[in-house]
Amino acid sequence: MTMAGHAGRDVRTPLSTARVLDGAIRLADRIGVEKLTIRKLADELGVTPMAIYHHVASKEEIVNGMVEAVFSEIDLPPVDDDWKTALRRRCVSMHEVLLRHPWAPPLMESRRSPGPALLHHHDAVLGCLRRGGLPLPWAAHAYAVLDSYVYGYAMQEASLPFGGDHQIGDLAQAILSAIPADQYPYLREFTADHALQPGYHFGDSFEVGLDLLLDGLDTAAATQPDPHYRHPDSQTDRALATPTRPRRTNHAATGWRGNPL
Repeated sequence: MTMAGHAGRDVRTPLSTARVLDGAIRLADRIGVEKLTIRKLADELGVTPMAIYHHVASKEEIVNGMVEAVFSEIDLPPVDDDWKTALRRRCVSMHEVLLRHPWAPPLMESRRSPGPALLHHHDAVLGCLRRGGLPLPWAAHAYAVLDSYVYGYAMQEASLPFGGDHQIGDLAQAILSAIPADQYPYLREFTADHALQPGYHFGDSFEVGLDLLLDGLDTAAATQPDPHYRHPDSQTDRALATPTRPRRTNHAATGWRGNPL
């Protein structure tokens, strides 16, 4: 049985907070979170706006719940893998989730009332980095750099002027015709000899860049002492202490200078 005016929407399932959030996410995936309203959400669910207010107090509360749901979709770094492998899996999963929910990246780190899924996710990532032996300043650097990359890449993909990689050929061909070879030789070369070639996908560069970042962070962090390391002479210290990391090549000869601050 469906409500009149909402043909095709099954309203036999009782309305709940979870159902409100599921409907909000589906709607935001289609129209974006800016256009999401209580009235549109009520129409999506086949209920009245007042019915939604019995479960959530405001759009802000809905958005908080949506962000929580998105964080819960992201794989946590496996505790049995080394930190680079574990963080790579988490970042790849995060990228895939954000592509499913292109409205999410600007909202993920802006919550004033973070929920348990968000907090658990951040704690798990930091725990992975610290168990892997990264000094605390470099754990902070790694988290900031990796998330900036993942969020930024997902936002760039979402803003591309085509609906998917299968449409890039038509777009690139139109752009190519407007690029004078004598004025923009490298851009024309890239467009003609790379972007227009069969099998080109913008998203293929994501994991290439991710591996470069992980390798660079690992190398840089290995050269730094951990000022927060304490001798495990108490139960609390043993819980917080991290193993010392083997030092790698001395980069002084190459001019590299690491600064953890």
